[in-house]
Amino acid sequence: MAEQAVAVDTNAPWGVRMGIGDRVIVGIFVGIPFIAVIVSVAVLWGWGVTWHDLVIGAVMYVIAGHGITIGYHRLFTHKAFKAARPLKVALAVAGTMAVEGDVITWAADHRRHHQFSDRPGDPHSPWRFGKTVPALVKGMIWAHVGWTFNNPKTNQRRYVPDLLADADLRRVAQWQPLIVLFSFAGPAVAGGLWGSGTWDGGAAWSAFFWAGLVRIGLLHHVTWSINSICHVGGERPFRSRDRSGNVWWLAPLSGGESWHNLHHADPTCARHGVLRGQLDSSARLIWLFERLGWARDVRWPDEQRLAARAGAD
Repeated sequence: MAEQAVAVDTNAPWGVRMGIGDRVIVGIFVGIPFIAVIVSVAVLWGWGVTWHDLVIGAVMYVIAGHGITIGYHRLFTHKAFKAARPLKVALAVAGTMAVEGDVITWAADHRRHHQFSDRPGDPHSPWRFGKTVPALVKGMIWAHVGWTFNNPKTNQRRYVPDLLADADLRRVAQWQPLIVLFSFAGPAVAGGLWGSGTWDGGAAWSAFFWAGLVRIGLLHHVTWSINSICHVGGERPFRSRDRSGNVWWLAPLSGGESWHNLHHADPTCARHGVLRGQLDSSARLIWLFERLGWARDVRWPDEQRLAARAGAD
């Protein structure tokens, strides 16, 4: 029903508003990991986390996190490179494991964000309510998580016709429930079987909590921090038409996404951390994929383009 409503005007930036069912789903998959992050403080104090949990959680974080940064963001949204079919599918699946929605919906929202960045129409600008302190506090909450509960659905036929035409991506989007289930259950199974090879229920629950819920909650808030923190603070060595900035301390956890100023100055660039000392693990992996022959036509930084954009507004 909602899809028919969205298709009424293929030129409109967005279509129908989120229904109650959509908000319930968002509440479950956003709220529960968030609660887990909070509860983890008390759990860590009174019980602790095993090194098995940390290893499983770190591996899952790296896979899902780079599925978002390399796949959802740099490949599917901005076409920063072209990927061989196995890599394309693998990145789409890895990104889905982050539990941030299917690749087509994610890319549509992000392309709309770039069109209207920090202006009316941007789905998650922290400047939505004004520039006063109370307005900015409200805007930060909105940009960080509030928009996920009350965001008019982006018109996919307008923003991502290329992704809608990709049968592989449509299939991965259909598999989303199973992939999300694996993202939660996989760590539990790994934790339960690690060591003796026989089932350990306590270890399974521990891995489910730490490497499943807490890991997803942490990744959510790192991703959302790019929307909120990186559009309020940070250095701006390149000219852009919005308030995007570089926040260095987010770079390791975000896979280089927090070098956000260059990204908005040159969105199709495959490397976001282009200045000396700027860690960008996503770009390093793209470089490796290129060397292996899995990626091609990579849009690496161009000195002339960078020079033309240099100089903060």
